[in-house]
Amino acid sequence: MPDKDQGNVNYSMTDYYIGLGLALSSSGFIGASFIIKKKALIHLSLGSGRRAANGGYGYLTNWLWWCGLSMMAVGEIFNFAAYAFAPASVVTPLGAISVIVSAILSSKYLNEQLNLLAKIGCFMCIIGSTVMVIHSPKEESIDNMAVLLEKLTEPGFIIYTSIMLLIIASIFFYFGPRYGSSNVIVYVTMCSAAGSLTVMWVKGLGLAIRETITGQSEFSNWLTYVFIVLLVAFVSIQMNYLNKALDTFNTGVVTPVYYVMFTSLVITASAILFKEWDNLYLNDIIGIICGFLITVTAIFMLNSFRDVDMSRSQFGWRIRQPIMRKATVEEIAQTSSLIKNNTQYGTRHV
Repeated sequence: MPDKDQGNVNYSMTDYYIGLGLALSSSGFIGASFIIKKKALIHLSLGSGRRAANGGYGYLTNWLWWCGLSMMAVGEIFNFAAYAFAPASVVTPLGAISVIVSAILSSKYLNEQLNLLAKIGCFMCIIGSTVMVIHSPKEESIDNMAVLLEKLTEPGFIIYTSIMLLIIASIFFYFGPRYGSSNVIVYVTMCSAAGSLTVMWVKGLGLAIRETITGQSEFSNWLTYVFIVLLVAFVSIQMNYLNKALDTFNTGVVTPVYYVMFTSLVITASAILFKEWDNLYLNDIIGIICGFLITVTAIFMLNSFRDVDMSRSQFGWRIRQPIMRKATVEEIAQTSSLIKNNTQYGTRHV
């Protein structure tokens, strides 16, 4: 019996590290894909063709753009596979690494400035992600589709899903048309709510594929096809409203707000459905929260202050400057009186 238990623990930890590796690889591919596609678009803009921003489709004939798109597809596949091996509360926050990869590569290959605050933001993002990984849950609590179906019908997840569907419907019919173009929270809330459920369907479909690969075919199970239909529907909603948010508001605002809301809702949904936090100690919970806050702050710094003209030399120059304070009214009066007396004294002697 001890050997069997030990084997189960090793198996779950092996899956955890596989999922962790897939999530990091996914962030690398996705972050690099943005730079490659941007490089292709810049190259096309130097020619005589119509730009993509103006409705042109010349990029479809550019091999570099297709290379970037292929890398993004590989990254999304890796991200999909990562959910099948590791807890969602680990995979989702690691998406912030793609922001770092994109920022570093853009400064090298697109000649975009990465100032001191942006570099500090990148470093803090790595620290925050590392802290979250160290304290995150390491084992899954669902072994097969039958157990997953039981958890899907538990009151907690039904209530959460109902709330998310109510939010989606209210934004679609009321808040979106009225306030979507003036308030960034509306569109971001929509795609975050849909995205949190998307991750749950991804994990369900990933479990079905994983069970099928190990010998127990789940493609004769009706639940697998329900996951596929829900996944397509909710991904469409998420991408549609995320594009609306990016098209309407500044990327430096959308990115940190979306990361905070999406990650928070995914962690909440995962905790309700998969009970990933049940076996965590208080110090691990505090560590996850602190790591999440560090990552959020880092992404905010990276996106909001990226274009600010600040270098390390300027920062050092500002530190060396003496601190000047405003003179009080009494000090000004005394100085004026002293100058007046000195002037009168000098005049008498002259």
